[in-house]
Amino acid sequence: MIEEQITIKKKIVFSGLGLHTGLEIKATLVPSAVNTGIFFVRTDLKKTIPIKASWKYTIRANLCTKISNKEGHTVSTVEHLMFALYSLGITNLLIEINGPEVPIMDGSAKIFIDELLKNGLIKQNQKIKKLKILNSFQINNGKKFIKYEPNNKNFLEIDYTLEYNDQFIKKQKYLLKDAQKNFLNVFNCRTFCHQEDLEKIFSMGLAKGGSLDNAIVISGKKILNQGGLRCEDEFVKHKILDCIGDLYLSGFFIQGKIICKQGGHELTLDLLSKIFESEKNYVIVNLDSSINHSKSKNFSYRSSVETII
Repeated sequence: MIEEQITIKKKIVFSGLGLHTGLEIKATLVPSAVNTGIFFVRTDLKKTIPIKASWKYTIRANLCTKISNKEGHTVSTVEHLMFALYSLGITNLLIEINGPEVPIMDGSAKIFIDELLKNGLIKQNQKIKKLKILNSFQINNGKKFIKYEPNNKNFLEIDYTLEYNDQFIKKQKYLLKDAQKNFLNVFNCRTFCHQEDLEKIFSMGLAKGGSLDNAIVISGKKILNQGGLRCEDEFVKHKILDCIGDLYLSGFFIQGKIICKQGGHELTLDLLSKIFESEKNYVIVNLDSSINHSKSKNFSYRSSVETII
């Protein structure tokens, strides 16, 4: 388990289309000091305040996860980038973004993770805080559900079942043990949709930037992507990727077990809301008693760090 806070060595720029807006977006990732956390800031807007990457600031959205500040400025489709940050243990980061949506890249978290590793991370000189969830929680929506179960393991595992009444996906099930250690099992799995659903999606004003370069499209008994699938169970693994990205909006590396069937962004965020609705549900453990726990009001990018070896 990662115990130290982590940021990136230097600025990294990602450019690409927003999946739903179709806009050309540039996201610049900037190193941040200890105890800062993860924030987005809209550089295309005047006098906007940063948006914390937190379940508290999510708003309902179709087919993505969206966060907002009190001014109503939003950033959507944050889940794949949040998965990348979770997987690499990044706890402090500022994301400067010149539009309302994180670039979709190839539809997975692969490009984010590849570039983050290529450019390097730095281990900071203070410990993370550990969240201990004390009880089991379950959120139901018809036949869909997501459940959290505490256990004595010091990692997160996700048992996910995906089932469609179609000719291609049908039913897939996958158990990801130690999600942070084994993120490579799911990091390159892409978002997907059925061809017959596209008309409805377009009518909602979504997927304006969607293409076979950033999504799998299923048509009957086949997919339309020439390169085929990256793995046989790519669909359920992508859902796990989404789930982990959303869970990281808790602000912690959650430990325990998630069991999910036909879940989605809304169910995962409802689960976080349920867990945090009462302080009786959890305990926050400070791994380093020397940490100053006062909230940082200003962004500062200088801190004492050591290079991760």
